[in-house]
Amino acid sequence: MLDPQAKAILEAARNAALPEMWQLTPDQGREQYKLRIAKLGAKNEPIHAAETLRIDEDDRALRIRVYKPREIMIGEHLPGLLWFHGGGFVIGDLDTHDSVCRRLSRLAECVVVSVDYRLAPESKFPAAVDDAMAALRWVARHGERIGVDAARLAVGGDSAGGNLAAVCAILARNEGYPKLAHQLLIYPCTAPEPETPSHHKFAEGHLLTRKTITWFYAQYLRSSKDTQDFRFGPLIADDLANLAPTFLLVAGFDPLRDEGVQYATRLIEAGNRVALVNYEGMIHGFLQMLGAVDAASRAAIEAANALKQAFAAA
Repeated sequence: MLDPQAKAILEAARNAALPEMWQLTPDQGREQYKLRIAKLGAKNEPIHAAETLRIDEDDRALRIRVYKPREIMIGEHLPGLLWFHGGGFVIGDLDTHDSVCRRLSRLAECVVVSVDYRLAPESKFPAAVDDAMAALRWVARHGERIGVDAARLAVGGDSAGGNLAAVCAILARNEGYPKLAHQLLIYPCTAPEPETPSHHKFAEGHLLTRKTITWFYAQYLRSSKDTQDFRFGPLIADDLANLAPTFLLVAGFDPLRDEGVQYATRLIEAGNRVALVNYEGMIHGFLQMLGAVDAASRAAIEAANALKQAFAAA
């Protein structure tokens, strides 16, 4: 059954009668998304330090935000989580996922590095992938500057950010660098086409609609040929063996649910260690609803515990 708190959010959204994302321009969609997060996210989430930096890697400049759970002594290095925000490759930024990164940093006792990758339609596929990998290489090479132990490095993200994290894990394995300790995939999009049963079952009425998903992909992709590139649909990657241990979370009333389960299944079949968790009463994006949904806090704790275990084993 749909969680009562999630149901209340859906009812409030219906009563507000706001236009859907696919009916807006990308800039309008970004502003509407920020307003939603401001209402539902955690307020004044504590953290020892959060600093926005500009880095240069692979001939591109990127913004990152570095979260530290406590003071880091000279010569000390903590595990690191490279985080990619969700938003369909079109919306979302460092601020929309600020409270999530603060919560994960504190609970997992790690440095979280949130990446401000380029968005579509201004920057089409594979710009986001290129930025994600550039950030990963920078942290692997220069992590000591921000207190990160590159030998205990994880990638993670929600929705489109989960897609980028999964793709980075594959590319890092292919390139032989860096060796990752973990991948934290929160209701990731992994399939080349939105055609699983859950996409059709939850096509409307659960915040993320089928029309919005296809609108996101139309903004992001250059042409239909990109759907055959595993950097967009990691589910179709030829080889998923020898990847970092994975915590993969799906939501029961999420159009992306089935492709998340399918990706976990493929990872397991390829011999990887995977923890698949289904928050059955939840909707897409619930982790950002830390101020309104109790399950978001439980999911953050569960994800942080998976990170801590992975870092301890690295």
